[in-house]
Amino acid sequence: MPGHATARDVYRQALPVILVSLVAGLFAGTILGSETMRSFISDVPGLLLLLPAFLATRGGVYGSLGARLSTGLHQGLIEPQFRLDRRLTNAIVASFINGMTVSVFIAAITYASLALFGDGGSLLELVGIMLVAGFLSAVLMISVLISVIFVGYRRGLDPDNVIGPVVTTLGDVFGVLFLLVGVYVVGVVL
Repeated sequence: MPGHATARDVYRQALPVILVSLVAGLFAGTILGSETMRSFISDVPGLLLLLPAFLATRGGVYGSLGARLSTGLHQGLIEPQFRLDRRLTNAIVASFINGMTVSVFIAAITYASLALFGDGGSLLELVGIMLVAGFLSAVLMISVLISVIFVGYRRGLDPDNVIGPVVTTLGDVFGVLFLLVGVYVVGVVL
């Protein structure tokens, strides 16, 4: 039965990535629960408020990039090679701009929420943290996502089967880590 072979292929391709995602998610939770992160959260008003939005938008922005690349590969519009053509460049630039824009927007909404409820906070500090975290996550996620999609596709994997867990894992693990880096960098600069 061809339907069973297709389902088997999907599980065969996605299961290892999902298992890695599970372990990495546990690692991200460990970082989030660490003394260092708790210290940063208590030192930066609004950090805990913006964290879920920041992590969620990584998946939305870069999951869309992965879906566009996957569709382009399936339709033959993009070659699985590490050379920039117009379509690939446009997709990368659009994802980068969207990721950075939404990061600044999250900082502004967080600041507005803090001001509304009288909890203080600094717009400059929140925007700085989000710019650092947004930039680092954009560079990492775009690079890894393109690599995983192209290498996987050349090895016979369907990118649609691995994009979701890869984006989720990268967004969660490195999103938390890059927020810590952002807090550190902004703390040194300000």
